[in-house]
Amino acid sequence: MQSTAAALTMVRDDAFFLEAWLRHYGEALGRENCYVVNHGRGADVARLAEGCNVIGIPGDPHRNFDMKRWRMLNNFTAGLRSYYDHVIVGDVDELVVVDPAAGMGLLDFLRQMPGRRVLTPVGLEVIHRIDREEAPVTDRILGPRRHVRLAPHYSKPCIVSTGTKIARGGHYTQWDRLITPDELYLFHLKFCDFAQYSRTMDRRNAVTEEIGEEVEKVAIGRHWFAEARGEDRALFESFAQEEVQEEFDLGRVRRRMHRSWKPRGDTGFWQFDRPDQPGHYLLPERFSGLF
Repeated sequence: MQSTAAALTMVRDDAFFLEAWLRHYGEALGRENCYVVNHGRGADVARLAEGCNVIGIPGDPHRNFDMKRWRMLNNFTAGLRSYYDHVIVGDVDELVVVDPAAGMGLLDFLRQMPGRRVLTPVGLEVIHRIDREEAPVTDRILGPRRHVRLAPHYSKPCIVSTGTKIARGGHYTQWDRLITPDELYLFHLKFCDFAQYSRTMDRRNAVTEEIGEEVEKVAIGRHWFAEARGEDRALFESFAQEEVQEEFDLGRVRRRMHRSWKPRGDTGFWQFDRPDQPGHYLLPERFSGLF
């Protein structure tokens, strides 16, 4: 039994991403240290997360849904910190990993990390190059998929070992230091598989139609919903037009984050600049099979 780190997420349906989340954090931390808030008390979520700590909550629409969701996640994080040195908190389609070149897994990395801080991994979005990657995603995503693009909005302060408030969406905290370990990455999985993307978009949009409420009242991850949707295949085909950089060195990205570190107005939160970055990278082979 370990008390170094726990992982916390909230999910409604989304079996594909939940399976990846459970596989990754269950292997890294132990399923007994995984906490899943089951929004709507879905039977599939409860079944998939067996052996984890499943917290069922009602799925009724709520005004200011996302604000209330993050208030709850903040409070759960604060509670778990009483029993764990570090708490990893984020959406179900986000996975924090340690570069295999470090020679250690996530748990060992966090064991040697001092407490009383917030860690911010560099965000990378896994994209499916449908012109190059024909193999389907099965039990592992990295391997069949090796292309990633920088995702500044997913460079999230998501590993917490001190008292702080996390902003709605998980993009900012009220901790005034920025720590971006070279070995840490956050992989966002929204675009990791073309077929899965279309199915997920269809399912999430159907949820809002079935409930009969606005996205703001029912949505975990508003970026998934119909108002932001174009033609799916055209979106994935556009990835082929981007320049591919095979030298995977993101030191300059971290330096740029630190140079722009500043208060976020008078909100009490802190931020770095998040410019869009052209092109994408081919992940080194050492990442294949990591999740």
